[in-house]
Amino acid sequence: MKKRLIETKWGLIFVIMMLLWMYLEKMMGWHDENIADHATYTNLVAIPSILIYVFALLEKRKKHYYNVMTWKQGFVSGMIITTVVVILTPFSQLVIHELITPEYFENVSAYAVNQGQMTQEQAVDYFNLNSYLWQSALFALIMGAMTSAVVAIFLRRKG
Repeated sequence: MKKRLIETKWGLIFVIMMLLWMYLEKMMGWHDENIADHATYTNLVAIPSILIYVFALLEKRKKHYYNVMTWKQGFVSGMIITTVVVILTPFSQLVIHELITPEYFENVSAYAVNQGQMTQEQAVDYFNLNSYLWQSALFALIMGAMTSAVVAIFLRRKG
């Protein structure tokens, strides 16, 4: 387990960053009065997300691999971070939707219906905690794998 302490630490940092990001979105009004801006500005979370993977793999390369790391080693480390994030996704989604922004589903459903993007029934089926638990876990897995693969390319280093 000590062998994977770096990845576990960065997985926890990632989850904390996401909780802080959701709080920022809420404070910016992207979950209520400025919900029309949410779809655009929520994508900015990619910047700190990628940086966390970069810092994590740099630390892993330096402290565990003595500044020599193959793509495979970097990718595996990134996937362990991703696994930590995916495992903690139900907890983080509960915190987000129960504590940080409990009115989000109601607001986003109303917005989607008012914009003619969905019927009320479709919106209720799509924007709910159970749906978001699955969506966020799958998204974390896919984006974590892609980020791990790309970051590992840039941070690999031969001896």
